[in-house]
Amino acid sequence: MPEKQTIERAREDKREGKAPTTQAGEFVREEMHHIREGKHGARSPQQAIAIGLSKARRAGVDLPPPRGGRVPEKTRKSAERAYEEGQGLRQAKHRPRVAKAVKGVLKREGRKAASPDALSRQARSAAGRRTHGERSAAAKRAARTKGPAERSAAARKAARTRAESR
Repeated sequence: MPEKQTIERAREDKREGKAPTTQAGEFVREEMHHIREGKHGARSPQQAIAIGLSKARRAGVDLPPPRGGRVPEKTRKSAERAYEEGQGLRQAKHRPRVAKAVKGVLKREGRKAASPDALSRQARSAAGRRTHGERSAAAKRAARTKGPAERSAAARKAARTRAESR
């Protein structure tokens, strides 16, 4: 069950007109905190992200499941169920509960999946799978939902990043 604070942050993102992926990012962020706190571990950053996205879908974030062929069918079905439950299109037979055995397995997993290093590697590889045009379009969409102060901070950060890469 996500924390109230996380749900509220996601709702605020929605009110500000931000993309569903940005709203879902709040749940992923919470998952990373859980791993760092030692509530459980994860085998990889991708697994931690998947747990966060599933929570987001169940909480009602309008994040459709991935299209067929992009992920294993089992994953797609699971995402579809979570999405339908979150949208109120399907009634869960019982409250989502992680089996004791699964909890035990996650507890034994490492905590490195949520390290800044691992997340940086994941972000870079994810960005590398997108074209320059896609990345540029995403940045332009993001800029539309930022206020003047946020835009200015983002521009400063971009300038600093450009300076570092030279």
